[in-house]
Amino acid sequence: MSAVLELAEVTIRRGDAVLLDRVTWVVKDGERWVVLGSNGAGKTTLLQVAAAQMYPTSGAVGVLGELIGTVDVFDLRPRIGLTSAALAERIPRDEKVSDVVVSASYAVVGRWREHYDELDHERAAALLREVRVEKLADRTFGTLSEGERKRVQIARALMTDPELLLLDEPAAGLDLGGREDLVSTLSVLAYDPNSPATVLVSHHVEEIPPGFTHVLMLREGRVMASGPIDTALTAEALSATFGMPLVLERHEGRFAARRRLHRG
Repeated sequence: MSAVLELAEVTIRRGDAVLLDRVTWVVKDGERWVVLGSNGAGKTTLLQVAAAQMYPTSGAVGVLGELIGTVDVFDLRPRIGLTSAALAERIPRDEKVSDVVVSASYAVVGRWREHYDELDHERAAALLREVRVEKLADRTFGTLSEGERKRVQIARALMTDPELLLLDEPAAGLDLGGREDLVSTLSVLAYDPNSPATVLVSHHVEEIPPGFTHVLMLREGRVMASGPIDTALTAEALSATFGMPLVLERHEGRFAARRRLHRG
């Protein structure tokens, strides 16, 4: 498998703060990664680097075979599918759902005077079916529930048939039902061999969809553990990542974590 994302000793500094500290990481075609860590661990910064939206202070970043700093990132970014809270805030609330998805073809938010052919509209409709929100196509984005908006954003991220899919905390703000619906949708995508290499950022192991293959754990910008999820995601590594003693359980492909209680 070829690498779609390569970070070599990547450090990012902002003033005196070190957001990422000598991170080395490789994502290969066909892999599905989850990035875990607490608030401030550097997860979103890592995703911005992967999305070619942030340059490293030192180290090297390769995305889809291109070395960041030597390539026009505006040509590269359409090959990357991205969902994030920042992107969701830019979507006009009166935009029709089908237009939210199809407008990704021009890498714009909010339709204006672009022209889309029938194949574009057919693909947008097919993606809405794939994430199980096809009945919402004629609704406006602002009338959707948070869970529905997350699925529409995933459909949008897939519109350009990306080679790399980046999902920044897609389950944030969802209730239990919404989270489980989303996890189910992401699991279907994870098992699809035609889906792009995927990186999902989360705080919670409960949000890891079945079918995800690898895990990267960050604490204060440093890699605490990295590798196949079956061997790298352990109670010890998770405890070190979150700075507390944790118990990790796995049942039917799903993970759960809780603090270890010390009884006298």
